[in-house]
Amino acid sequence: MEALGYSTLWVNETRKEAFAHAGLVLSATTTMTVATGIANVWRREPDTAVRGANTLAEAYDGRFVLGVGIGHARFDASYERPLATMRAYLEGMVRSADEGPAPVTPVPWLLAALRPGMVALAAEYAEGVHPYLVPPEHTAAVRQALGPRPLVAPELGVVLDSDAVTARATARAHLQEYLALENYVNSWRSLGFGDADFGGGGSDRLVDALVAWGDVERVRSRVEEHLAAGADHVAVQPLRADGRFPGEELAELAPALLA
Repeated sequence: MEALGYSTLWVNETRKEAFAHAGLVLSATTTMTVATGIANVWRREPDTAVRGANTLAEAYDGRFVLGVGIGHARFDASYERPLATMRAYLEGMVRSADEGPAPVTPVPWLLAALRPGMVALAAEYAEGVHPYLVPPEHTAAVRQALGPRPLVAPELGVVLDSDAVTARATARAHLQEYLALENYVNSWRSLGFGDADFGGGGSDRLVDALVAWGDVERVRSRVEEHLAAGADHVAVQPLRADGRFPGEELAELAPALLA
């Protein structure tokens, strides 16, 4: 991916511990930035998150970005009061920011923010936001709420398939678990989607809003919609029907997306 020209790799905390995962990628690259999308706040104390982030940024010349998020009640037994918990966590990070060795360039903090409350917390405590599974309309609303300076870095799922039936089937397989998560469903409701859009793996309208499918140029146009709406960076996630690593898709997309 680095050889193809991609500047940033986002790693999650679904199957690997986020900081160790980021360290593995950083050790295998020389120029690529690695960002956590996201490090779950229930997995570590705020001071541990800050010290881990500073250690990686110091060791790898500022190539680490810390994205944090509240997770989901379905997966985290301690989940409660998400806004209050996140505020307390961020305040703990601020208190720990000056403890221990710090990198020359401070680590940017990004917040996984879908609804206005989390966006407001990002404006107060972080350098920006990393929204997941959002259409350009959400990007525009977040940019308006944050103003011109904070970083807005939405994720965009991508299916390189121009057949509407098979492309949407691949997208629906990806969306299936998210349709069972309250945080995402409430976010989509706020954007005008309703119960009719959430059944059967997601309506065509919902699928098409959240996942870009088609040829390379169509995908590029969808990325440009986010950029025009105020995004600074779009985290593109190629999806395959077989779930395998999308190496071919990344290579095919690179010339268009990185031009």
